Amino acid sequence: MALKLQVIFSISILLYSQAYSQEINNIGMLFDSLKTHPATQADEIRIEQAIAGKTLAYSKLYPNIDLFGRYDYASIATGMLPVPPNDLIAMVKDPSVGQPFSENIFRMGATISMPVFVASIFPMAAKAKMMARSAEDQKTINLLKNEAILVGANSNLWYMQALDQALEKKKASMLKTKEFVVMKVNNGRAPESALLNISNGINQIDILKNDLALKKEEVTAVIQSLTGVALSEPIKMDQTGTFKDGELKALDPLRKKVEANRLGYRAEKEKLLPALVLQGSYSNNSGKAYNNGVNINNDYTTVGAILKIPLFAKDQYAQIKKGRLDFEASQNELDQMSLELSSQATQLQNSLTLIDNSIQLYENSVKEKEQLLDIAKVSYQSDQMTMEDYLKYEDDVILEKSKLFKAQADKWQTLMKLCVIYGNNIEEIVK
Repeated sequence: MALKLQVIFSISILLYSQAYSQEINNIGMLFDSLKTHPATQADEIRIEQAIAGKTLAYSKLYPNIDLFGRYDYASIATGMLPVPPNDLIAMVKDPSVGQPFSENIFRMGATISMPVFVASIFPMAAKAKMMARSAEDQKTINLLKNEAILVGANSNLWYMQALDQALEKKKASMLKTKEFVVMKVNNGRAPESALLNISNGINQIDILKNDLALKKEEVTAVIQSLTGVALSEPIKMDQTGTFKDGELKALDPLRKKVEANRLGYRAEKEKLLPALVLQGSYSNNSGKAYNNGVNINNDYTTVGAILKIPLFAKDQYAQIKKGRLDFEASQNELDQMSLELSSQATQLQNSLTLIDNSIQLYENSVKEKEQLLDIAKVSYQSDQMTMEDYLKYEDDVILEKSKLFKAQADKWQTLMKLCVIYGNNIEEIVK
């Protein structure tokens, strides 16, 4: 029974692995996984937070309405509401009429307040709107950055796989040569040190392959952290276009942040301007008249316009200074980033041309060194070359191949950096 369960479990794992490997078979599907991962969803949340800030700013244009209930006690009778003098004289002449004064007063009602003109509300709302747009641009740039990381990581996997295959080919070649060395040592045509040398060379290949496996784990961990996908092999991808230079789109979020800080600075200054506010209140008051103890219940309503003119506001002066410094700091950051990205873009474009040339040169060099290696094998077998010299030719081939594979990976990564800087659609360039 246990064996049967183990077999069923093994088959289930195998089927799941096959389905999983078929699920992610191109770079576009990896991009789709990125868009649903928490790394990308975090940008959506930031956009919603910015939109909430915009809604909060505009909400200050709406009236505030509050209900209230209140109990007042006074050691001497206090007016429940203002009484016109003529009405009060009539109440004094007729003691049977309860006068609206009491030591215990119960009140309930509503208040309303509405801005008519508050200059700072409008730039604050505009700032919140600009921050929302900045968050949207930042989401786009972050997605491009993460897509560029995926393409770069995948290109590194291809580089490692190609290098691993080259090392395996070198190992097979050296194992075959080792058989010939063993024969030469047994026949006395070569010293035993030759056998040690080639055995050590094979061992060094295994060490390099193990180091590659460790680096591969690091790269696949990066991909998994962004997509939730654990790759066992690199994904096929093709370049279907190239970058388009122009405006530095990577700076768009920062540009809008600078504009938002400028609007915030303006809003803080405009808080020193006069503000006109409408206020109104309604209250129902009840209590026992102090002159005859009769229960009294009356209503009282007020409506007014209030003009507020700040004369001295030390804390607001500090807020204005802070707003100015925030604006200047972000503007300085934008200027600095513009210079850095401009120089980086120029350097990357020049590097891309040089990398293309390097790839062609390395490809030619690999062919030539493979030919030299074939000649070296024949020379060693005919005792015209030492073991040490032969191993150098083996090393030269691997070294040149590693340079070629690395240049191919560097080309992908350089292209992706340019796409991020110029805000190009990576999904249209890499398929």
